[in-house]
Amino acid sequence: MSWLEALILAIVEGLTEFLPVSSTGHMMIVEAILGHTPDEFSKAFIINIQFGAILAVVVMYFKRFFQSIDFYLKLVVACIPLAIAFVLEAFIDQMLESVLVVAIALVVGGLVLVFVDKWFPNQNKPDKKLSFKNSFVVGLFQIIAVVPGVSRSAATIIGGMTQGLNRKQAAEFSFFLAVPTILGAAMYKLYKNSDILGSTDNVQMLAFGNLVAFVVALLAIKGFIAFLTRFGFRMFGYYRIILGGIILILMLSGIELSVV
Repeated sequence: MSWLEALILAIVEGLTEFLPVSSTGHMMIVEAILGHTPDEFSKAFIINIQFGAILAVVVMYFKRFFQSIDFYLKLVVACIPLAIAFVLEAFIDQMLESVLVVAIALVVGGLVLVFVDKWFPNQNKPDKKLSFKNSFVVGLFQIIAVVPGVSRSAATIIGGMTQGLNRKQAAEFSFFLAVPTILGAAMYKLYKNSDILGSTDNVQMLAFGNLVAFVVALLAIKGFIAFLTRFGFRMFGYYRIILGGIILILMLSGIELSVV
């Protein structure tokens, strides 16, 4: 992987990690455009630069992370369903990690986002006090995101809206939940690929990628909240449908793609 490729991938990661558009789908297209075949380092790189992305959440909502014990307990409860799914990781990898699944998930998820604002109107309502039950249900929705192309952000935000949260509150809880979820996944991936830290160049590239992802994610989060509050999900839905169509066209054109 070159430094330019690292820069591009980090920008894409920072932009898409917290938007309901699927970072997996974008990574597939970007790597196809770059003509880059994913190797063990690039796969680990894409996972581990999420450290930078989640740091953006912590910095942006710094005061919100120092709340009562109740806040942390609700995050733990929301993570329980995903911990169960983690046990099934090998099965999920074998059955679901295909380009076709990503493309279908993008299109289906896009259709959902096109109509979701009609399903949950009156988004000017005040914030709701989140219960442990609400947190657990949002966690159940997060399991759907183990399917490549679904988007963890989209699944958890919609999950929050089913529990009576307005769009802004649902999005913010999705961001908070991303911290333990992504942190756990990134640390696990780093542990499994600890040998990549043996190279100074690799360590420097990871540090560079995290820095870029942090800055871009910070801007993306601010922009997303403002856009979502004002316009809703429809444009993201159309975008996902187009993205899924592009992946299908690339597949039919014989361009090799892989889930990253």
